[in-house]
Amino acid sequence: MHEGSPVAVSSGATVRPGDARYRGLISGANTRWVGTPEYVRLVSSAAEVVAAVQEAVDQGLRVTVRSGGHCDEDFTTSSGIQVVINVAGMDAVYYDEERQAFAVEPGATLGRVYETLYRGWGVTLPGGTCPTVGAGGHIAGGGYGALSRLHGLTVDYLHAVEVVVVGADGRARTVVATSEPDDPHRELWWAHTGAGGGNFGVITRYWLRAPGTASAEPADQLPAPPAELLVSDVAWSWDDLTEEGFTRLVRNFGEWHEANSAAGSPGAGLYSQLKTQHRSAGAFRMSTQVDASVPGAPELLDAFLAAVNEGTGAEYSVNDRSVLPWFYVVREWFGFVEPSLPRWKAKSAYLRQAMPADQLAALYRQLTREDYDNPFSMVALVSYGGRINDVEAGVTAVAQRDSVMKLLYVTLWTEPSEDDRHDRWIRECYTDVYAATGGVPRSNDVTDGCFINYADADLADPALNESGVPWHELYFGANYPRLQAVKRQWDPRGEFGHALAVRPAG
Repeated sequence: MHEGSPVAVSSGATVRPGDARYRGLISGANTRWVGTPEYVRLVSSAAEVVAAVQEAVDQGLRVTVRSGGHCDEDFTTSSGIQVVINVAGMDAVYYDEERQAFAVEPGATLGRVYETLYRGWGVTLPGGTCPTVGAGGHIAGGGYGALSRLHGLTVDYLHAVEVVVVGADGRARTVVATSEPDDPHRELWWAHTGAGGGNFGVITRYWLRAPGTASAEPADQLPAPPAELLVSDVAWSWDDLTEEGFTRLVRNFGEWHEANSAAGSPGAGLYSQLKTQHRSAGAFRMSTQVDASVPGAPELLDAFLAAVNEGTGAEYSVNDRSVLPWFYVVREWFGFVEPSLPRWKAKSAYLRQAMPADQLAALYRQLTREDYDNPFSMVALVSYGGRINDVEAGVTAVAQRDSVMKLLYVTLWTEPSEDDRHDRWIRECYTDVYAATGGVPRSNDVTDGCFINYADADLADPALNESGVPWHELYFGANYPRLQAVKRQWDPRGEFGHALAVRPAG
């Protein structure tokens, strides 16, 4: 081999304590969660996953899987985890001629997926805006992003999934489950359209294509992204906003989405994140993008900005307004990316309509508290609806199909000594906003539960969730019993699980 030739990573490499790589492989992006597994197995094929799972099962070791490592909670690092199967090396993205669908392996990051699909075929998936998130957990949890109002959720394009499961006999094997009505494994496919990762086995490959597509041409089998986007980033100074002005602004944002989230409406081509940061930040931002090819795109953006700002008594400053190629935006534009701080806690909610007065008052109260001053604590209101809501709640495992916004509560920090302080704020904020419904966003006319990819283990802790609403109702609604049936069939020994994993009916 001549000097400079690439060297493949050894197949099935095992990393144990004492190996220089171990420390870098036992935690993910959220560094507050650090595991102590007996070993980490690095895999590059489904066959290696089968072998790794079988070895763990034979030894009676608790096993979990990691792809991108962006889990909000300790699902891959909790004290009971003895083996971590790291699938980051399984990152291929290609067109499968036999299945006439695009194959995506679980270790592929969203950035890699978007780049490969776009460069090769001029298509994309309506997935998330963070390019370093792994496809493995993102897709299984539902997957949504800036193009979802135009094209639906990522799982609306899931044609098939390959999973390493463990049968009642304790033997590991791969199973391919498809969306075909006559597939005897179809329920396993369905469970991977929104239940989240770590539930039924180890995902080793997804196949994606638009349902009902008759064309055999790959370029016709996934959505084409807009050629260009009109992007906008504006900010409001807290000093310019009274409580009335702030609550009016947030209510305006919600009311615009109530009126402009029907699939096919001009407003469905607009996606925005209103990131209301704690007052100690001095200001907060709203990042927006519009398909620049939509007739009147500049006027649509102007009307949106005017509607959000109406009656606030304040003026926003413009940080950015430009027309950029979609491919540039999806790789480089950071209007949707938050500071990269190593520790965080997140919570979520779906909104069917604008926040009511009691929630707005609580939001203002929590974001202006003088006994807490983290500028990287925020509640982000994010565009939802559009084509997402064209799909009935039971067609996929994603139960929330009539909301117009999604909320992300998040606080980020650096020092481990501050964990309790930041956890306390976000828990008090969440409980305050949803005080009228027991401290959680139970399903009613206004809210509709939570998003499993913004995992919040507090909801499964009786000491922290005193609402009487079980965690699984908040995440999965009426779909949970069906998910439990899949769990009983495909993970009968309970080899896979975490704090928010589907549990078989007891």
